[in-house]
Formats: sequence, structure tokens, C-alpha cells
Amino acid sequence: MSANDFALKVRAREQLVGYWITLDSPATAERIGRLGYDYVVLDGQHGLIGYQGLVHGLLAIDAGAAIGARPSVGLVRVEANDPTPIGRALDAGAAGVIVPLVDTAEDVARAVRAAKYPPVGARSFGPMRAALRIGPVPADSNAQTVVLAMIETPLGLRNVAQICATPGLDGVYVGPSDLSLALGARFPGDPAVAAEFEEAVALIARTAREAGVAAGIHTFDGESAKQRLAQGYTFATVASDLSHLEAIAAAHLETARS
Repeated sequence: MSANDFALKVRAREQLVGYWITLDSPATAERIGRLGYDYVVLDGQHGLIGYQGLVHGLLAIDAGAAIGARPSVGLVRVEANDPTPIGRALDAGAAGVIVPLVDTAEDVARAVRAAKYPPVGARSFGPMRAALRIGPVPADSNAQTVVLAMIETPLGLRNVAQICATPGLDGVYVGPSDLSLALGARFPGDPAVAAEFEEAVALIARTAREAGVAAGIHTFDGESAKQRLAQGYTFATVASDLSHLEAIAAAHLETARS
């Protein structure tokens, strides 16, 4: 789909399924981009990807989408809520940004300003690659790109209603590892906070629905993604390239030695 199609689907709260890329491997991104996921995220925060890797990854996703039956769009989880990484990701052709560590409505407003051209925001004009496929007229680019805020901190959870109500925000995205730590977990997935975690996840989905914005969540496999979509989340990301590579390699090793 085009970036505009994707933005319309996100804002209409249609169900979407994506994939997560952490490795600087354009060939991998190209293959994933042709499988039929609605979006593919390049992780610029914790992933092993520099700026050139993001550019090459976005090129690869588009190349894979061009030969796939159901094209994916490329998103970037930026390294920080700052105008420079946000603007550079969009200039490189990302259809949207996922902004980490959002605590308040003011944080969201800052992200929106960085992602949108005047008069809506303060993004500097220089769409080096994005001009080929998103926009390039500033008003069109503003309409065709999405801004998603991560809910993963104690303050973010406490302020989720105000965050969801911030103008210009298209949706929220749950980072389950950090959210569980924010709830007192000793490690991500700690069963000691499982009940509190599920309450928080349900609250975020409900709050987003009431505010009319999309609600997304990272999951560790397709079955979990299916469950979260059934729970009311409108988009869900499946695992990551690195975790899948390790899991499949370990499974084959176990089979070979058994």
C-alpha cells in the first residue's frame, strides 16, 4: 500500500499486522517487505542500525513491496524524541515514526511538531528520498505520514488519556518490555506483575479507542498478535528478525542433535 493508504487505515483504526527489523541487513528487509505484512519497522533506537542502514532498509522494504502481492510500508522507531532523528527518518522515506519514551502530552506535541511541516509543525524541508513517494508538497506529506507515541513508562501510563487526546497524534504503541519494568517487573515478562501488566494493556487499548486513535503493541509471535488484535488493539507487530533467527537456529540444532 502507499504511505497515504497506510495513514488512512491507521486513522480509521483498521487492523494491521507488522514486523520488526533490528539488523542492518537490506536483503532481509527486502524479503520481509514482500511477504504481505502491512508495515515493517526499522528499529533506530535499540536495533543495530545506523542512519545509512535506515536509508538502505527503507529502500529494501520498498523494493520488496514492489514485487510482493501485498506491499508493506516502512516505519522507523527513532532513537529519541528529537527533531533531528525524526526529520531524518521521514526525509529517508519512512511512512511514519514511532517515538519512544513518551511521558506527557507535551512530549507528543513536540514529536508532532518535529514530524510535520509548517504551519502544523516545524519540520525542516529537505525530503531527500521522501519526495519520490510521499508528498513532496508539505501539506500532502503532513497528511500522509503518521506519528505514533510509545507508552512504556510510569508517567506515560499515568498520562495515557492526555497523550491520546493530543492533536496530531495518530496512535499509541505499547513497548511491553519497558512497560513491564515500569510496573515493577524484575525482568521483561516477569510473571509476578502479569496481572498488573494485563490491566495496563487493557487500559491503553480502551483509552485509545475512546480517543479515536490507533492502538498498537509489540508481540513475540503471531498467536500473541492475533490475541491482542482480538482484544481491541488495531495494529500489532510480530517479533523481530534477530529473535526469529536465533529461535529457528536453536530449534534446528536441537532437532539435529536429538
